[in-house]
Amino acid sequence: MIDETLLEAEELMDKAIEATSEDFGTVRTGRANPALYSKVLVDYYGAPTPLQQLASFNTPDARTILITPYDASAMREIEKALSDSEVGANPSNDGKQIRITMPELTEERRKEYVKLVRSKGEDHKVSVRNARRKAKEAIEKAVKDGEVGEDDGDRATKELEALTKSHTERIDEMTKRKEAELLEV
Repeated sequence: MIDETLLEAEELMDKAIEATSEDFGTVRTGRANPALYSKVLVDYYGAPTPLQQLASFNTPDARTILITPYDASAMREIEKALSDSEVGANPSNDGKQIRITMPELTEERRKEYVKLVRSKGEDHKVSVRNARRKAKEAIEKAVKDGEVGEDDGDRATKELEALTKSHTERIDEMTKRKEAELLEV
């Protein structure tokens, strides 16, 4: 019972770490990175479709991304979705592929991105704490109902706190790395 609760909490916390990594990948640094467009949805025949499913990505240099649609008829919708995205880049279309040249980040824009990264990091730490709260309530209920002894409940609570601490520290570490990457000129 306790082991299942701890395992479930750990899985939820691991998912928060994965989500943090994905979210940080969508925050732009000075380099061109196809992950910036992982959350861009294109209106493809009336259905919102992730851009990764509609095109291939290539980065010929540090500030350029080439997007080649699998279906040339989707070019206009892809270009519109890219223009509307919050990444802040202007796509240019040559008929076969879309070229995006990433502008240099200004100091002000870098600071905005740092704030965004801190906010996302804090959101993911909240989800880790929510997993802890849920598991702790389950452990306390099991102890109260007499399903497990108090000693086992205390041991499980200590393990849960250690799990929570390690996961929040990993998120803090990821946040610091991303901030350093953003402030690097």
